[in-house]
Amino acid sequence: MIRWEDLRPLLEEFYQREFPDHVKEEPWKVAIGCILSQRTRDEVTDAAYRRLLSRYPTLEDLASADPSEVEKLIYPVGFYRQKARRIVEAARYMLENGVKPSLEELLKIPGIGRKCANIVLAYGFGVPAIPVDTHVERVSKRLGIADPKDSPQRVEEKLRNLIPREMWIIVNHALVRFGREICRPVSPRCEICPLREICPSSRVKGSSHP
Repeated sequence: MIRWEDLRPLLEEFYQREFPDHVKEEPWKVAIGCILSQRTRDEVTDAAYRRLLSRYPTLEDLASADPSEVEKLIYPVGFYRQKARRIVEAARYMLENGVKPSLEELLKIPGIGRKCANIVLAYGFGVPAIPVDTHVERVSKRLGIADPKDSPQRVEEKLRNLIPREMWIIVNHALVRFGREICRPVSPRCEICPLREICPSSRVKGSSHP
């Protein structure tokens, strides 16, 4: 099994990659950015995020927005009609209730699930958290940190058990970048992976990927 000592250099290296715009700012903006980002590439998300906040720069502005206008601004993100409604609902909720550094409180925001709540904690508040998206889940399972049938929450638990708490905050960004650049969904680049000799799924050693 991969040890923390094996994983740490990889996390530290890939954490240095550039962050997308939608996770760089204050908590309410990170929440909106996360809703936008679901099933959408970063470059599309960031462009929509910039258009949206240029038109509605404050939470008060966004809370009073017409969802049909939001639709036009965020297109072509995936599910843009549903997301437009959720974004306005989320803005209204946050304006009324605030945005608190608590997983339980963040989960009450419309459109915010566990992954997005952890993203707001980590990137909006700087609170140690491990958001698990498809890249983090895939990489964790390929490395043998999690089992193939584990749920995203179970993957999160296993990462939390493996990695020291003070390092949780780098995990998502690092593994997302690693998952896009090296441990790709299709045709992973095992030949240049720094963990190729100890990864149980390494093609270099003749194994197949899940």
